[in-house]
Amino acid sequence: MSHRPHTDRNRPALWRSPLRGPWLTSVFGLVLLVGIPVLFVTGLLSYAAYNPDLSPVNDETPDKGLLGFYLFSWPTRPSWLYRVTQGVHVTLGIVLVPVLLAKLWSVIPRLFAWPPVRSVGYALERISLLALVGGGLFEFATGVLNVQLDYVFPGSFYPLHFYGAWIFMAAFVVHVALRLPRMARSLRGRDLRAELRTPVSATRPEPPDDTGLVSPRPAAPTMSRRGALAMVGTGSFALLVVTAGQSIGGPLRTSALLAPHGRDPGRGPNGFQINKTAVGVGIRARDIGPGWRLVVRGATGRETVLTRQQLLRLPGHGAALPIACVEGWSTSDQRWEGVRLADLAALVGHADRPPKVLVESVQRHGSFRSVVLSDTQVRDPRSLLALKVNGADLSPDHGYPARIIVPGAPGVHNTKWVGRLTFGERA
Repeated sequence: MSHRPHTDRNRPALWRSPLRGPWLTSVFGLVLLVGIPVLFVTGLLSYAAYNPDLSPVNDETPDKGLLGFYLFSWPTRPSWLYRVTQGVHVTLGIVLVPVLLAKLWSVIPRLFAWPPVRSVGYALERISLLALVGGGLFEFATGVLNVQLDYVFPGSFYPLHFYGAWIFMAAFVVHVALRLPRMARSLRGRDLRAELRTPVSATRPEPPDDTGLVSPRPAAPTMSRRGALAMVGTGSFALLVVTAGQSIGGPLRTSALLAPHGRDPGRGPNGFQINKTAVGVGIRARDIGPGWRLVVRGATGRETVLTRQQLLRLPGHGAALPIACVEGWSTSDQRWEGVRLADLAALVGHADRPPKVLVESVQRHGSFRSVVLSDTQVRDPRSLLALKVNGADLSPDHGYPARIIVPGAPGVHNTKWVGRLTFGERA
């Protein structure tokens, strides 16, 4: 009895594109091979910026175990560090979506190979492929939904995206280890410049091989490989145009169509991007009205209670700092004015070496109502309890009567509507 070819088991009648083959798959794979590690590293940096080891208050993934081996205290210099790393993470992730979809299209015959299990080794390969494809789609989908502030998935975005990233990267590393030699051979097998000069009329299927990607009965080409690459590249470029402006700012900000919408901050000194509004998190008029007080406590038990007018009479300082959020958007530098956190620490007995601080908001519901800032962040002279921005009082949506602004910190750590600061061991 003759042995049936591997490709017959892949239901070739369904997959007749003459473009599919190891070379085109390898081109898409090479782009992802460069881009996905950058996504992973910038994602890890974003996670480190939340300082999860500093306090349980900051830790969205308390069961991370060894997965948090690399964590370090996030620096305050340069002040734009998180703006750049998270901007790259979000923008690159969105730009790679067309490449990821094209890669999945190019290997779809293997995803539906039949029978699905032929041996123990083949079964293990299929499981790793399932983790790779499923993990990739999950990470990209949850990331895009988070950028849009559309949390349709169950549970918190942070642990889902964090654990999903490690599963996906484990499968990615295994896949690269198994396929890298084959990819290198495939890329050397055809000349990219020659393919970019080949029209539809001269497009031919790749030679049959054991990958199962080349159709044994290919249809007539309706697009060249040059056209396929151009289509994917154009899609990625279009997504870059409508995404990057939210991080770069300037005139490009108006082109950021994928930035979160419905949060128009208006014009004037407070006319820059916001994430959560005062109404949206349950801030009431009496919470931030004349009766508002700031409670400052120290580890020694000293405590002082300050009105906003008393804060305004303390020595004031200014700092030009951006706000950058996990969704990838950021503001340009805004001019903040207020009281240094180190000076507030001195009021309750921590004049020499201000310690870390627990910051608590009067926010009634929603995430990140409190955060712990490190001693390094407290001691930075640009770290302020801000009372004004760009020469005007803070608006309610920007945290009136007082908010935190810390260089290099994620936006959610720049707590708004601050009601209590606890310095030292109690944090």
